[in-house]
Amino acid sequence: MKLPLLIIFLLIAMACTTDSQRETEESLPGTFGHDLQFLSQHDPELVILTNAENEATVLVSARYQGKVFTSTTKGSEGPSFGWVNYKAFEGEPDVHMNAYGGENRLWLGPEGGKFSLFFEPGTPMEFSHWRTPSAVDTEAWTVLGKNSSSVSMEKSTELINYSGTKMKLTLQREVSILNGKEIGALIQDPIANDVKVVGYSTRNSIINTGLNRFDSSTGAPCLWMLDMFVPSPEVTILLPYREAEGKVATTDYFGEVSADRITYKKGVLYFKADGKSRGKIGLSPSRARSFAGSYDAKNLILTITFYDVDPGGIYLNQEWEMLPDPYRGDAVNAYNDGPLEDGSQMGPFYELESVSPAAFLAPGEKLEHHHSVVHLTGNKSSLDRIARKVFGASLAEIENALK
Repeated sequence: MKLPLLIIFLLIAMACTTDSQRETEESLPGTFGHDLQFLSQHDPELVILTNAENEATVLVSARYQGKVFTSTTKGSEGPSFGWVNYKAFEGEPDVHMNAYGGENRLWLGPEGGKFSLFFEPGTPMEFSHWRTPSAVDTEAWTVLGKNSSSVSMEKSTELINYSGTKMKLTLQREVSILNGKEIGALIQDPIANDVKVVGYSTRNSIINTGLNRFDSSTGAPCLWMLDMFVPSPEVTILLPYREAEGKVATTDYFGEVSADRITYKKGVLYFKADGKSRGKIGLSPSRARSFAGSYDAKNLILTITFYDVDPGGIYLNQEWEMLPDPYRGDAVNAYNDGPLEDGSQMGPFYELESVSPAAFLAPGEKLEHHHSVVHLTGNKSSLDRIARKVFGASLAEIENALK
């Protein structure tokens, strides 16, 4: 009897060692498994969306404002595409903003100006007075329903804008993982077998649940989608734009972006995303197209975002000053993080952003904004074909655009 028992103990020990080794491997920094383990410590009810046809996985947190924290093309061992700010989970919440990270989150605008939602009435529009609305910063959302491929969430809140208008509203958000056929339809090209892909769509809504209309005199909010990713000297942002006379983009949100970090070629704006110089750019609704992206030449990651744009829509100005026309703003933005004047830095990270038009809503009315994210990795020639199809530029042209 002793020999069989010994064999059993050895088998158990071997199994435990194998599990331990696998767990360690999955926990390597930069992998989806590492971020899943970390985030599970702070939100035990994370929602994991999976695709039955491959290992594509998307991680969503209602506890952290309905964020898509990250995604991958290859399960636990695969790369983690979202930027997660691990240090933000430590200590007391920040009074200004809690940058937990996340490769897709919902915010509200406008950030600055006459109808700002980030400054209390009468306060100077300076960082010391800047406060992110808690509904999109620290408060948990309610899960309305979920399954293996989608989750819907909701948050109700009351706000007062800079002009003193009280706003009662409900935010709703549905995140759904996409299959290969759906991603191919977005790209307008079938996905090759030698390309791994993950993609998801988000449907975001704002409902006026108060008694008064949101109009041009009271101010109106907007939905603001921000995608946070990991920067490097090998990452280039692409913002396609419509050709026309005049200045292409807003390039001075935080001071003018230096000429060596931005260029324009054949209807595409290229912007360096190395996380070493703080700068933001924007395209007006008449200039913006309904997609943007980035390319990581080192890791062969092509990222494409798709979103709603209304060329004739009224978009809010987000700048921290009292401009004469608060209803003239950009529809698409990109941000590269960098050190502040005191040398501190929140990231590094970079962002691709889209916003909805102003939500001029009567009581009970709803405005929706759709925003999808797709990551592709794999064979370089296949990725090159996709880049040419979507952006009209080869991978070599993207890599060399800012050199």
